[in-house]
Amino acid sequence: MVYYILAFIVFLVDQGTKFLIATRMELRDEIPVIGNFFVITSHRNSGAAFGILQDQRWFFIVVTLVVVVALVWYLQKVKDTPHKLLPVALSLVLGGAIGNFLDRALTGEVVDFIQLNFGSYTFPIFNIADSAICIGVVLIILETLLEGRREKAAKVEGNEHHE
Repeated sequence: MVYYILAFIVFLVDQGTKFLIATRMELRDEIPVIGNFFVITSHRNSGAAFGILQDQRWFFIVVTLVVVVALVWYLQKVKDTPHKLLPVALSLVLGGAIGNFLDRALTGEVVDFIQLNFGSYTFPIFNIADSAICIGVVLIILETLLEGRREKAAKVEGNEHHE
């Protein structure tokens, strides 16, 4: 249950921040937070990450529904494992996916507002759901690498006991 609570917290923080941006700022308004490096910018995205696949609302709704079902299924499968990194990672992805799904289902676009500038380069504007998904994916990759090392160590240890 704790993993679903974590996903729900991610969802609530995501929706709360998007609500504040959508109701308190006009589109394209900017609030500098750390100089020009970190700027809160009211932006809408009808596509996926980095603005790809613009105006493909139904595609995203169907894909996200499939992903959410798969995430819940896999989370149920791994929630009792001794290593908690994977279920936490899946929870982050789940909460973020549902947050962006709700935006797309209700309005056809996602509220983005976190803008990072690196000199003259502006990273594509994103939101809390995007952040949770990215962090979750990085943690899934990390857990996969750690699991490979654990299996290798167990194999080596198993061979030492047989000698």
